[in-house]
Amino acid sequence: MPSVLDQRPAPAPAEPRRTTPVRRRTKVLALPEAQWALAALVLFLIALPLHLLGAPAWLSGALFAATYVTGGWEPGWEGLKALKDKTLDVDLLMVVAALGAAAIGQIVDGALLIVIFATSGALEAVATARTADSVRGLLDLAPSTAARVLADGREETVDARRLVVGDIILVRPGERVGADGQVLDGTSDVDQATITGEPSPVVKQAGDEVFAGTVNGTGALRVRVERDPADSVIARIVRMVEEASATKAPTQLFIEKIEQRYSIGMVLATLAVFAVPLAFGDHLQSALLRAMTFMIVASPCAVVLSTMPPLLSAIANAGRHGVLTKSAVVMERLGQIDTVALDKTGTLTEGTPRLTDIRPLPGSDLDQAALLRLAASAEHPSEHPLARAVVDAARERDLLPAAAENFTSVPGEGVTAGVEDCTVQVGSPARLLVPDGLHAAVATELEDAGKTAVVVLRDGRPVGVLGIADRLRPDAAATVAALAHLTGRTPVLLTGDNERAAKHLAAQVGITDVRAELLPQDKVSAVRAWEAEGQRVLVVGDGVNDAPALAAAHSGIAMGKAGSDLALETADAVVVRDELATIPAVIALSRTARRLVVQNLAIAGLFITALVAWDLFGSLPLPLGVAGHEGSTVIVGLNGLRLLREAAWLRHTERPGTSAHTAGLERLDAA
Repeated sequence: MPSVLDQRPAPAPAEPRRTTPVRRRTKVLALPEAQWALAALVLFLIALPLHLLGAPAWLSGALFAATYVTGGWEPGWEGLKALKDKTLDVDLLMVVAALGAAAIGQIVDGALLIVIFATSGALEAVATARTADSVRGLLDLAPSTAARVLADGREETVDARRLVVGDIILVRPGERVGADGQVLDGTSDVDQATITGEPSPVVKQAGDEVFAGTVNGTGALRVRVERDPADSVIARIVRMVEEASATKAPTQLFIEKIEQRYSIGMVLATLAVFAVPLAFGDHLQSALLRAMTFMIVASPCAVVLSTMPPLLSAIANAGRHGVLTKSAVVMERLGQIDTVALDKTGTLTEGTPRLTDIRPLPGSDLDQAALLRLAASAEHPSEHPLARAVVDAARERDLLPAAAENFTSVPGEGVTAGVEDCTVQVGSPARLLVPDGLHAAVATELEDAGKTAVVVLRDGRPVGVLGIADRLRPDAAATVAALAHLTGRTPVLLTGDNERAAKHLAAQVGITDVRAELLPQDKVSAVRAWEAEGQRVLVVGDGVNDAPALAAAHSGIAMGKAGSDLALETADAVVVRDELATIPAVIALSRTARRLVVQNLAIAGLFITALVAWDLFGSLPLPLGVAGHEGSTVIVGLNGLRLLREAAWLRHTERPGTSAHTAGLERLDAA
């Protein structure tokens, strides 16, 4: 796939600065593969009832012929091009099998084979296009223009891609940072969740590093560009997603070798079945009939259907319970994983800061409600995420904030406002200098517990401390236990958050291996190291910063509600309702589906072997051969449809980690 960095058009100089990414999505019917597959399906659905109702042969025959052409020309052409490179693939083999069926009067079977094959190709094209769309859209996270500061102090608006190392740029409040660089002066809170996954904005001041595409808060920053725009963290995320996605092609080398051998063997066998009887004096029509019967009974239709019904049934069942898997290949791969890596913010946690602790200090004459109301009154005009957490907590408790006067906000420090004839300050304990240090012990206790401490001052004296944290999902610990049971390994925590907060949360859910303060490339390195050791890794995440790891892993699952567009498109599956408990359930369901695939392949292989032997060493009547071939197809199809039953999915009342859930996993795993 060509690099999206080369496809992005140059912006006009007057283009307004965007602060939100623009969603670009290729329409399904804009893809040629989808257009041809739809045309083949429509023609087949028109022709089939006409054929069954006894319409004139010329009418239904013409429609079936059109089905062959619309659905089969593209794979046929690709197969011919492969022949030019001395490669025989299943694309051409399936088209030849369909034409062979038509040649001996089985035109409906051949048309159905063409429709199935064309639809499969269209679905693969859609998945590829959507991934490319999301990768291109990621570039919109970085602003198209930047305010460059000249040597004489003047500013000029330039294309952000024209910035060079050493340039000085000005980032105003609310703007996105135009390039990776170092802050020269200014203080502000920067939301860098797209890069590191940290739930709360991070204070940036002189000497700190900032990343392109992150959102500046209320302060102004002067930043010296330290990386070429083409080598920024956001651009590297794009390249990593592209490279990792390319290595996850549905057709792996081993499967390609099997297809090659089967294709060549079937062609040679069909020619032999036709030529050998002729050499011994058989009639041309008899030899052709035997060869075409062989082509029908040796056709891989039953083998194809051995795989699809169990996997598609598992996809449908998982979808009913809130897990969308993007293909049958994905469903099969989920059952192969033996190592799980979990993101923290937005995955194990809800991704939104919430007030967890209200600690009035002795001598303040305030209870919890009064302290919260006082803090919410001062924070009410602020748009900072931590301020929103305080205000939302007051609203949930029906506490009406008082009017705030002379409101001021200092980035990295906090807010100050006049509330009911007193001056209230709310902010960081480390930055609000107060004579009384009584609040320090409470703040340290909260921070040691992985929370953000916020001190509240009234007329310059501390009256209380608030604790704010990203709340753990209710089923996080139980899900970790269930995943450990399924894979035999406790999941690993991969997060861009600080190490203290990460270890505290990991202890709550039973995770011992914690990798904290990771950039996107660090997560990819960890995944690739495990893969190099032979492990098949499942990554679960939700943010842009998780997308490269989702793409690099054997399988990736994104949390759907707050997941970024790139994560949702890159992941192999999406948990729509953010229910962690569905992840171990879908893994167990995938393992059951894979066992049914093996059963079906054995059934299909038995039928094909018996029918081929009958045709070669006996005299297999064509109708009986078709009946046996179609019968095996029906059997394997019905066997796969067993996974549509509600009993195949663990009920949500059996929570992960409980004895009921463990028993349920064992029942499903042994089904």
